[in-house]
Amino acid sequence: MARHNLSTVIGFEFTRTIKKRSFWAVTLILPILVFGLGALVISANVSSANTADQQKNARFDFLYTDASGLVDPAVAHSYGGKEVASSAEGVEEVQIGGTPAFFDYPADPSKQTIRVYGADAGVFQNSKYSAVAQSLLAASVEEKLNSPVDVAILRGETNTATTTFKDGAVAPGFEAILPALIFLAAFFIVIVFLGNQMLNSTLEEKENRVTEMILTTINPTNLLVGKVVSLFAVGIIQIAVFALPVVVGYLFFRDQLAIPNLDLSTLVFDPQKMIVGALITIGGFALFTGTLVAVGAVMPTAKDAAPFFSVVVFAVVIPIYASSYAISTPNAPIVQILAYFPYTAPITALILNAFGSLPLWQAIIIIVELFALSFVVLRLAVRLFRYGSIEYSSKVRIRDVLGRRSGPGGGGGRSGDGGAAGGSGAGARAAEPASTGTAVR
Repeated sequence: MARHNLSTVIGFEFTRTIKKRSFWAVTLILPILVFGLGALVISANVSSANTADQQKNARFDFLYTDASGLVDPAVAHSYGGKEVASSAEGVEEVQIGGTPAFFDYPADPSKQTIRVYGADAGVFQNSKYSAVAQSLLAASVEEKLNSPVDVAILRGETNTATTTFKDGAVAPGFEAILPALIFLAAFFIVIVFLGNQMLNSTLEEKENRVTEMILTTINPTNLLVGKVVSLFAVGIIQIAVFALPVVVGYLFFRDQLAIPNLDLSTLVFDPQKMIVGALITIGGFALFTGTLVAVGAVMPTAKDAAPFFSVVVFAVVIPIYASSYAISTPNAPIVQILAYFPYTAPITALILNAFGSLPLWQAIIIIVELFALSFVVLRLAVRLFRYGSIEYSSKVRIRDVLGRRSGPGGGGGRSGDGGAAGGSGAGARAAEPASTGTAVR
């Protein structure tokens, strides 16, 4: 019967959540925004590239003076340029409208400023003058080199391949970091976007005044464990939805979005990193879920519980801001404090694990800490839920709950039938047909 109740709770909570329009609205809004932002980035990049090319390749008549001797007259002529005797003559021609532009190249363009004068063509179009002046100088220098190799080097058209060694073997680089970072992204997304659902998972029945009826047929432990498991399943769906725009962007719009061309076949899945990352993610998820469920059991309404979600988000964000310390100086005191403090440990430990700065002994300590504290918090949440399930107008005092002894029925001072809250009232309702409580679920 207990297993049946647990599976019933899991199935009901999972189905109820994914059928909500608000869940899909929150879940889909991020991919939609990412797709929209990606489209804007692609459009902006294409527009900027086209504008830069158009301005650099723009052709118009202009005058120039060259004190450096670097400008090739033939190249300048092909650009539409004509050399004049003095800067004053060039500036005057622009002022009276005799020429669209005038370029004054100094003796040392690498240290001195190239003076550009032009007829006003608008804020955005005026930049074409500087673009052409620089393009002319670069083309003239390349013409003097007369060497494709030298030109390629000057343009930065060279590639490098770095190989590093660790313990006598080739050390994997970013290819070994990326797989472990997936756990960090998954944990952050689930907590931030599903945390509010965790907080309200026990408050909905309380605000709807149906908890007494539910507890006449379902053990509180099975009820809360079922909610936690269903939230974990919902989190997997959210991760899959959030990963969709990343996969689409990488496969089809990598060049437009300037995404590095990563050869997926070179990814290194370090067994230790992957196992440690998975255990930290699961332990951290259980801890945060149990904590939020416990808060929901204590608070009478969602409005009263809302401020605690901000605290949870704060605990998740702090390690992100300290990630630079975790990467550069993993042994710094602040990093170690964040790594061992339960509510900042998941994010900090996942960062350290991904970058290879988390020793196995420290990983074991953190994992044991997370799972042990998760068990304690979940047990506390069950106990708080038993006593706070019918507290509709006031907060449950944790000290009072912990000070009570469990009654013969296992439910404490308020339960007389295996955990059902409400004393004799709940016991009387237990005599009603069991199908009534089941139908609610």
